[in-house]
Amino acid sequence: MSACGPPSPTARPTAHPFAFTELTPVSFLRRAAAVFAGRTAVADAEERFTHAQLWERSQRLAGLLADRGVRPGDRVGLLAPNSRQALEAHYGVPLAGAVLVALNTRLSAAETGHILEHSGVRAVLVDSELRPLLTAAARDLPVPPEVIASDDYEKLLAAAAPHRVEAADERGLLSINYTSGTTGRPKGVMYHHRGAYLNALAMAYHTAMDTSSRYLWTLPMFHTNGWCFPWAVTAAGAVHHTLRKAAPEAIWRVLRTDGITHFCAAPTVLALLADHPDAAPLPTRVRVYSGGAPPRPALLARLDGLGFDVTHFYGLTETFGNALLCVGQPEWAALDPDARTRAALRQGVANIVGEPARVVAPDGRETPADGRSVGEILLRGNNVTLGYYRDPEASARASLGEWFRTGDLAVRHPDGYVEIRDRAKDVIISGGENIASVEVENTLTAHPGVAEAAVVAGPHPVWGEVPVAFVARRPGATVGEAELIDFVRSRLARFKAPRRVVFGPLPTTSTGKLRKNLLRERAASTLEQTDDLPRPGGVP
Repeated sequence: MSACGPPSPTARPTAHPFAFTELTPVSFLRRAAAVFAGRTAVADAEERFTHAQLWERSQRLAGLLADRGVRPGDRVGLLAPNSRQALEAHYGVPLAGAVLVALNTRLSAAETGHILEHSGVRAVLVDSELRPLLTAAARDLPVPPEVIASDDYEKLLAAAAPHRVEAADERGLLSINYTSGTTGRPKGVMYHHRGAYLNALAMAYHTAMDTSSRYLWTLPMFHTNGWCFPWAVTAAGAVHHTLRKAAPEAIWRVLRTDGITHFCAAPTVLALLADHPDAAPLPTRVRVYSGGAPPRPALLARLDGLGFDVTHFYGLTETFGNALLCVGQPEWAALDPDARTRAALRQGVANIVGEPARVVAPDGRETPADGRSVGEILLRGNNVTLGYYRDPEASARASLGEWFRTGDLAVRHPDGYVEIRDRAKDVIISGGENIASVEVENTLTAHPGVAEAAVVAGPHPVWGEVPVAFVARRPGATVGEAELIDFVRSRLARFKAPRRVVFGPLPTTSTGKLRKNLLRERAASTLEQTDDLPRPGGVP
């Protein structure tokens, strides 16, 4: 082709300076400060701040960090409950060019110390109530971090000059979020600016937030950066209502007094709300978004009667929070109630910025969309982690070619919607038969006396594994072990029924995720105390 001929159709056009800017979620606050300057952005206890004030305060926080020696690329820890300090850290830390490391406030000093050491934090923003935990956690660090405590926060912020470092690379490191560590040492999941920007937009879009919305912070901001809602709520020009402790009575009080329109919570939190003495139908319906295990059908029905419209999200720390969601279809309104509930409890489809999920068999082939064939969910796209911080081996194990392995087992329905059947490690194999713990848990929670249930594998000398159920009763319920075992046997194959049922509170992480690793240990000791371990009914 001659030099003066037309350009190749596959050649990338020359990029002009006006054609591109680096994506960063911080830009949402800069826009809100201009467009919604005088509107309330934050309701923190009795304090109120506008979008313009939040922008000013976040820039001053960046200046404060710079004054304390924080440079672009340094890691800054956050150890605080949901508060204005936690929210401002999601803007002020990246405005300083630094990387946010939001710490789980319920970890032990040893666990917190490991994360501080592994991430190499230069400074820590800490709520004064948690200062003793930070002191104990940092005691053995070779270089203790700079500490900025909430007691001094306002005075220090007022004295600092506004500061701003523009994001130089949208795929640069924005934050490191550590996994819950239920199966070993927590891993540092790396988020980039582009992924957080796009997933925040997806959350604002799918939750239909606007300037009239009031978002209640029940989900901890330290959990996957609050599913990107610190940025999504601001993008919509809505109000952040912070709540230091997400106790059911406090949530019910704020729901009735502050006009809350949206909040996110794990199913265990929703179960506590539904069974609380203050539970009563709300005057206006509230949009609720739940992650982790899907809400049980019986719980979903109770929540609907209280005025909650629940949408199920699915994601992991590695996917900036929510990667899939159950998008409702108008045609579902014509379904009978049971069919409509079954449709709504599926994990659904990729959010608007994500790539379609794959469900693959162990040999890597796609499973048929028949609602029966089980495979592993694979994800990829802009809203998937850069990898694990300082852990290339774990990053390699999590990949299958160009896809991220979730470890979750699911089926795909004919309409393309994905439905989780279990975590790969949670499938119970009893006498050669596979038992999905989710199926047994859904059956148990259909009993009117059961608030929540978790089913794990317990060791058996002949059949390898048998199901063991851990159950939290509803208030006032007296249901016993034999009754629940018979209840499951009347609805499922006999071999799927629990061998034992243990009653009591279920152990969860700070975000409401069931700690099944602890329950497996309890299941083993429970079965060791049982003299008679007959063959599970129905096992061939």
